[in-house]
Amino acid sequence: MIPLHVHSFYSFLEGTITIPKLIERASAYGLKSLALTDTNGMYGLIAFAKQAVQAGIKPILGAYIDDPSDPDLSALFYAKNNRGYSELCKLITIRRLRDDFNLADVFEKELNNFFIISSSLNLIQKIPHRQNLFAGLIISKTQKAETRRLYEYACSKAIKLVALRPVYFLDKEDYGIHKTLRAIHFNKTIDNLSENEVRDSEYYFANPVEDQNLWKSIPEAIANTEYIARHCNVDLKFNQYKFPKYDLPDRQDAFSKLWELSHEGLRKRYNVITEKLLEKLSYELQVIRDLNFTDYFLIVWDIVREAHSRGMLLIGRGSAANSLVAYCLGLTQVDPVELNLYFERFLNKGRSSPPDVDLDFSWKERDEIVKYVFDKYGYENVAMISTHVTFKARSAFRETAKAFGLSDEEISKYAKYIPWTDAENLPKVAELFPESRSLNFKVEPWKSIVDTAVKIANFPRHLSIHPSGILITPKPITNYTALEYAKNKGLGLIITQPDMYGVEDLGLIKIDLLSQRSLAVLRDTMDKLNSHRSEDEI
Repeated sequence: MIPLHVHSFYSFLEGTITIPKLIERASAYGLKSLALTDTNGMYGLIAFAKQAVQAGIKPILGAYIDDPSDPDLSALFYAKNNRGYSELCKLITIRRLRDDFNLADVFEKELNNFFIISSSLNLIQKIPHRQNLFAGLIISKTQKAETRRLYEYACSKAIKLVALRPVYFLDKEDYGIHKTLRAIHFNKTIDNLSENEVRDSEYYFANPVEDQNLWKSIPEAIANTEYIARHCNVDLKFNQYKFPKYDLPDRQDAFSKLWELSHEGLRKRYNVITEKLLEKLSYELQVIRDLNFTDYFLIVWDIVREAHSRGMLLIGRGSAANSLVAYCLGLTQVDPVELNLYFERFLNKGRSSPPDVDLDFSWKERDEIVKYVFDKYGYENVAMISTHVTFKARSAFRETAKAFGLSDEEISKYAKYIPWTDAENLPKVAELFPESRSLNFKVEPWKSIVDTAVKIANFPRHLSIHPSGILITPKPITNYTALEYAKNKGLGLIITQPDMYGVEDLGLIKIDLLSQRSLAVLRDTMDKLNSHRSEDEI
């Protein structure tokens, strides 16, 4: 039996299993295939796929999609192939961005690149039946009656059956962590949670071999888990770069344009063009060409050119300063030849990651240049990158204590002495940090609170926006990753669900446009000086 309904801690404030622990447990059970189906998301799907492959486990890439107006209507979608993966990204994006999303409406379209499982009888009765639709049978104390009705209906309509054990936590003992997360999610105490607000206590990662005994009377339900796993074959092509293209006239190729711009910049930067300069420039251009980074350099050049045309202050920094090409294109202002800087630190044929040019802008002007990138390369092909905000010591302590029923006043008396550190340090915080010496976490209720807070250390809490990362893709971005609104939906900022590590593993190209207060201060100072100068001085 292959586990096909599995949630990691990327089912925010619901699942409790980290990706490494999920893979480790699957390996211990001897599983050759495993699905990940986080709720309305693919936040951890890339990391899961990568780590599963490394462990010799075939990853089944899916998602649990529910209906926002009726959470009882839900279905599991699995990508059969790469096209199915892209369609899954689009489906999740629609679920996250559209307030009027209706799950039943999804089934009016062709869904041939998915396998679909639903344990919701109400949904299955509403939608057209198809060959790739399965009725998911769940055996648990709370689901017995519903499963019986679903089984009878599926048999009457010749809908295929599949065995499911939903997984939200690793072991039975982790149910308390799940309840704590649900209390945080609903802003309630653990004692006040209703049955509908928590998952069944049986939804832990049991040994699938033992689970098979529960399905002896319906062998096809077991066989269909293996059938689905066998026919899901997605290849994410890790670390194969998907470079966006810089638009050029029909007869001009990208490298010719880069060569032309670099030599033009060389003549502007140096009064005397030596053989050494030409050789170095030629060498760097050849490395860029061999690594297929030509369009990347043209896009960064285009951003810098546009910023200068608008009178913006900007600074290119990082290892890009080692490059003569970057210097000639105006991306950096440091002469790498004069300072004898080492180009290979920035770019070489043995490097596995793309070039990284950091561009600093005034915080007052950065949004303007970001908008230019969206307008130039298309809103379908550009997105801000997310960062996953996780529970640290203070937030884990405060929110766990609140879930345990303590008042804000009681919590604040302790929380104000907790430093900004990882939650794993909470049990020893009094020993590690002088400002925390007065804290005694060895007495109740603080001991239980800290014990639980440690267990949610580094769990994702919500998404935020990466301070500088912006993604540009050659095809619509939802071919590669799902999108959603940033935490403050009112701002309308759309971000990727995976963080920078996930998008880099996919081979997508990140450009860093940073916001600097110092450049804004410099701009204001220059403007004030110029406004007080006489015409003769100017």
